[in-house]
Amino acid sequence: MDVSHIVERINDLFNVTSKKIYSSESGITYHADKKVKKLGYCVNLTLETIEEARVHGVDMMVTHHPAWDEIYGLKESCIEKLAEYGISHYYNHLPLDDCNFGTNDSLLKKLNLKSVKRTHEWEGLYFGRIAEYDEEIEFNELVKNIENLLEEPVKSWRFNDKKVKRVGLVCGNGGPTACLKEAVENKCDVYITGGCNLYTIQYAQFKGINLIIGSHTFTEIFGIQSLALKLNENKKELEVVRLNEGHYEANIK
Repeated sequence: MDVSHIVERINDLFNVTSKKIYSSESGITYHADKKVKKLGYCVNLTLETIEEARVHGVDMMVTHHPAWDEIYGLKESCIEKLAEYGISHYYNHLPLDDCNFGTNDSLLKKLNLKSVKRTHEWEGLYFGRIAEYDEEIEFNELVKNIENLLEEPVKSWRFNDKKVKRVGLVCGNGGPTACLKEAVENKCDVYITGGCNLYTIQYAQFKGINLIIGSHTFTEIFGIQSLALKLNENKKELEVVRLNEGHYEANIK
């Protein structure tokens, strides 16, 4: 299968309201100019995930993030390594956070939560959700469910004694207090995200909202998995494999 055909199939999955924003938040970063028989997916493009792709004989990588600008020099090193191995790369960031099969909705589905409101808007894209359980559950039960799902320990703070009915979620980097503020304003019992700082914790305490912090990577894995698996729903000649990533934020291997 041609890389361009795969990208067309991906684009067809999204309701694109702004081509400018969509193209700035997704696309090919390296085209190896060869047919794709095996596709590998993961959240991050790093030298380590590229090596995983080589080991698995992958022709094309599909990730949620491109190489991070904050890791100086990584983008150039990744392009060099992709070229050396002849592996194409495509990423889809905010559109995948926004769509109904992406990062947020996929995690909600795994947790048996129903989305009731799209939140955290940027340029017409919504990277957060408000969701509810049919019946209340204990906070500690939710924490355990998330740990089992992400296959890593999470951090949690209990700042109210209520059972959990209403949840605010931002997969990935929802640590800024402006993100938590939307969960507070929507009267959530708990806020779940993939990163935090001191302000996040103290603001949660100040407002009496419980807090669950997983990792940036593994709160987002189910969205990119959902996208990748859609590509071979009716195209079984395209093999799709998950590429392993380290649990760096949880400090486990």
